[in-house]
Amino acid sequence: MTKNDFAEAAKIIVNNRLGKKRLNFLPQNIRPQNLDEAYTVQEKINQILIENGHGKPSGYKIGCTTPVMQKYMNIQEPSYGEVFDNTVYEETAVLKYSDYQEPGVEAEIAVELGQDLSLKDAPFNLNSVRHAVQSCMASIELVDARYFNYRELDTPTMVADNFFNAACVLGKPLREWQDVDLANVDGEMTVNGASVGTGKGSLIMGHPLQALAWLANKLADRGRELKEGEFVTLGSVIATNWVSQGDLVEVNMSGLGSATIKFE
Repeated sequence: MTKNDFAEAAKIIVNNRLGKKRLNFLPQNIRPQNLDEAYTVQEKINQILIENGHGKPSGYKIGCTTPVMQKYMNIQEPSYGEVFDNTVYEETAVLKYSDYQEPGVEAEIAVELGQDLSLKDAPFNLNSVRHAVQSCMASIELVDARYFNYRELDTPTMVADNFFNAACVLGKPLREWQDVDLANVDGEMTVNGASVGTGKGSLIMGHPLQALAWLANKLADRGRELKEGEFVTLGSVIATNWVSQGDLVEVNMSGLGSATIKFE
């Protein structure tokens, strides 16, 4: 792809997103062909979103870190996207259903960093990222199916579009998280009081902090690093649950608390 191809692909995706129009496929001649090209398009998309009122990036989401999501999306490796200030909510959110095209929700563990994961310290592993985690919390990621047939959408385009991210709700941060065995955290999502899925923290790459290390390494490969104060949602322990207007969604993570979204 040329510099102009990256810019044109980003423009098409953003225009459809901001205009609440579903996209089929990017034209073949400007479609990213691999993950490196996808992340380059993503970076251009995110700059346009910043310029259009989404706020500055304040964290990251990681997608497809669990077998249930890899099977659901038919994708065998994780991917990441950025999350923006104006789409992040604390503990509880009341959202307008019509602001999204086909909203779905995912049950996640999130972490907040208390210090940088510096490029000079790469590569990272589970043990070398642990010290940087200031707090852990339950989280709901809100995704939006902005494509006519996302099941047939190519992976690089999904990655370019921040892997469907639309918003997230972060539960109350737990600073004493070291007393919680993250791999054995039990997660559950309820919709209108009825359980729609459960899953353990160990589904996330064997241990949730493995996902954090994965992201730190992927960013390092692109000359970037995770910064103090940023948060990361580490991947859903259940398959995406598509919601309807009026739904009340709650995610509980044992030992970490809960997060809630109401769709009006």
